[in-house]
Amino acid sequence: MKIKLLTIGKTDDKNLAQLIADYQKRLNHYIKFEIEVINDIKNAKNVSENQQKEKEGALILKRILPTDQLILLDEQGEGFRSVAFSRFLQKKMNSRIKQLVFVIGGPYGFSEAVYQKAHAKVSLSKMTFSHQMIRLFIVEQLYRACTILRNEPYHHE
Repeated sequence: MKIKLLTIGKTDDKNLAQLIADYQKRLNHYIKFEIEVINDIKNAKNVSENQQKEKEGALILKRILPTDQLILLDEQGEGFRSVAFSRFLQKKMNSRIKQLVFVIGGPYGFSEAVYQKAHAKVSLSKMTFSHQMIRLFIVEQLYRACTILRNEPYHHE
């Protein structure tokens, strides 16, 4: 199985980008993983929130293959402790999915079309974080899940 993280907009903070790259490199020792960035909507200030969600949604759906499993990182999603998240990931791996795609939406969330295509929604916290920080958190949690599944000493309960 391959995992893709699909995001809207670049990570502007160099420190965050370096941390993301570090965990991405670590994660690639366990599983094929890539981050795909969708450019921000041009002239977003001139469109409504709903129009922006629709435009971003269309760009997201263009990058989803029919065989992909789409997991939205959404504040209304299911929350997991790290061990439970690793079991969630293991079930996906065992189901012979070719590609699992985690998506971080734009500032206003996802369009209805994206919600309809989603196989699951996952929340990383009840708190609100910047979209750039969420990228780091999900890559670190994916890495953590892989170390848990291999009984390696990275995670402590």
